[in-house]
Amino acid sequence: MKTEMEIQKYTNEYQNSVVELIAFIQQQEYNIPIKLEDQPDLFSIEKVYQSGRGNFWIALHNGDVVGTIALQDIGNQQAALKKLFVHPDYRGKSYGTAAHLLHTVLEWAEQQAIVKIILGTTEQFKAAHRFYEKHGFLEITERELPEDFPKLKVDTKFFTYVI
Repeated sequence: MKTEMEIQKYTNEYQNSVVELIAFIQQQEYNIPIKLEDQPDLFSIEKVYQSGRGNFWIALHNGDVVGTIALQDIGNQQAALKKLFVHPDYRGKSYGTAAHLLHTVLEWAEQQAIVKIILGTTEQFKAAHRFYEKHGFLEITERELPEDFPKLKVDTKFFTYVI
């Protein structure tokens, strides 16, 4: 019998688990050419994400980090959706990890009076594209990104969600 998924705000005790999960998915599962050095935000989560109207959450199953999601305040009542990663064993409808994480972010954004969420992703994450579209995100061009959007080198597709 599976136990319930627990979504909670990130605390420092989970840093290594968060870094390991994200690096595994990016580098080993999808062969994305991004190194941990290219993501200094992973080593200062509190400063980058848990400030202003932003935050960072983890999904725990039996005490293990199986998913992450972040909302980065970029000003003008806008936020960047970042670091939505779910371990392969916890994807899909049986656990609903990504949906739980996204619901947490959307609820938080509404409480924080954020009016628009923007995200960047890579071409390889086809299932993620479908997931975002299914949850009301619309694809936009890079030219439509706000000036302060924290774009990564590997970001090639962009989506927005109006609250």
